Amino acid sequence: MGERMRGFVGRTRELAALQGMLGRVSRGGRAGRPGRALLMRGRRRVGKSRLVEEFVDRADLPYLFFTASAQPTVAADLALFVEAAAGSSLPGAHLFAGQRPATWDAALTLLAAALPSDRPSVVVLDELSYLIATDPGFEGTLQKVFDRELSRLPVLLLCIGSDLAMMEALNDYGRPFHQRATEMVIPPLSPADVRDMLGLSAADAFDAYLVSGGLPLILDEWPTDASLHDYLADAVTDPTSALLVSAERALAAEFPPQSQADLVLRAIGSGERTFSLIARAAGDLPQASLNRALRLLVAKRIVEVATPLSTRPSRETRYTVADSYLRFWLSFLGPHLPEIERGRGDLTLRRITTSWTSWRGRAVEPVVRESLRRLPADGLPGDTAVVGGYWTRTNDPDIDLVGADRAPVARRITFVGSVKWLENRPFDAHDLGRLLMHRSQLPGADEQVPLVAVSRSEAAVAGVSIVSPEELLGAWRG
Repeated sequence: MGERMRGFVGRTRELAALQGMLGRVSRGGRAGRPGRALLMRGRRRVGKSRLVEEFVDRADLPYLFFTASAQPTVAADLALFVEAAAGSSLPGAHLFAGQRPATWDAALTLLAAALPSDRPSVVVLDELSYLIATDPGFEGTLQKVFDRELSRLPVLLLCIGSDLAMMEALNDYGRPFHQRATEMVIPPLSPADVRDMLGLSAADAFDAYLVSGGLPLILDEWPTDASLHDYLADAVTDPTSALLVSAERALAAEFPPQSQADLVLRAIGSGERTFSLIARAAGDLPQASLNRALRLLVAKRIVEVATPLSTRPSRETRYTVADSYLRFWLSFLGPHLPEIERGRGDLTLRRITTSWTSWRGRAVEPVVRESLRRLPADGLPGDTAVVGGYWTRTNDPDIDLVGADRAPVARRITFVGSVKWLENRPFDAHDLGRLLMHRSQLPGADEQVPLVAVSRSEAAVAGVSIVSPEELLGAWRG
């Protein structure tokens, strides 16, 4: 197998954006306000902190990197901040020696005094959500000190958070930081990045993406050129592997164990997708409790809600786990951690091997849809603006791919498609017949609506546009 521990890979676009922000700081601003603020958000363990560490290393400027933790009091947070500032490379770091500020206003004002005025610097506040949770007034204090002090200095203030909904709301109208900061969303590494890191074929790169979710920590421990089975054989039998611990730590940071949201998420991750089946799998939760838990999961962007895409309104709602790695973990790893910890990861690996093909067939569908959305305008039929799926209460039909001009209720269906993600099993005449039947059952589709098939194996069927894994992967390089 190849070596582990690759250097920093990907994030070219994000690094360029950060460098551009720093350039604006260096050039100064209007009315003597060169300071800039950026709100960075992304899922837990997606590599936000690592990206910023790479950025400040390359920038080679004075900086402070403070990572908050779930401290019980404001005083505890302040003590950690003072410790980090005193050990930073800021020219005025010595000002923090022996200081015990009682408020964030005092601490941030002291920070302003420690920053250089003759050259740019960077201040990083990581895990901002913890600071706001401990001190609800922190948001207003930061805004006040930024307006009064930091914006007048050549400093780039980077505020990082994993609570997606909270970080997005910080820049909303009526909030203290409204229109004071630029926003940046850090996605997982893409399937194309996964291929570049691991040296796999396009189809195998998508499989690796389904397991890793594009999380750098997992990909860093995946040996180059190693097959999916080879990687899993190592990772599943190692209780300390990133594959096993990343989801557990992320969920522990979001929800108390055995809370209603945690139970509902695990029910969805086990394969249940409708309201009634989720309620049953979560222990027959009352409807009101289930609704509250689902609203929380959706607000945190952990669960996605989908309705059938056609020209007819539908209330047939499905709930799915948004992150592909978390889907894999909830299906195969989370429920079996005790057997892995007692040294029987071989049983878990056998279970994955037995169920992999059927699980992958469903899990790859949302990734395929997102890939198709990223294709250039001439890559899909007509004026496709959205790509979804269609199903009924009885799942007859259950159509993998539906293209349309808008959602949730389309004016026009632009294509109907199928996903066949099996080795040595291309889309064939039998699949075409089934797709034709499904098209006839889709509201808004007629015999003129084009047909599309996404096939892992080579295929050539008259009357159908075939999309290969290579083409899907290319869509992520746009």
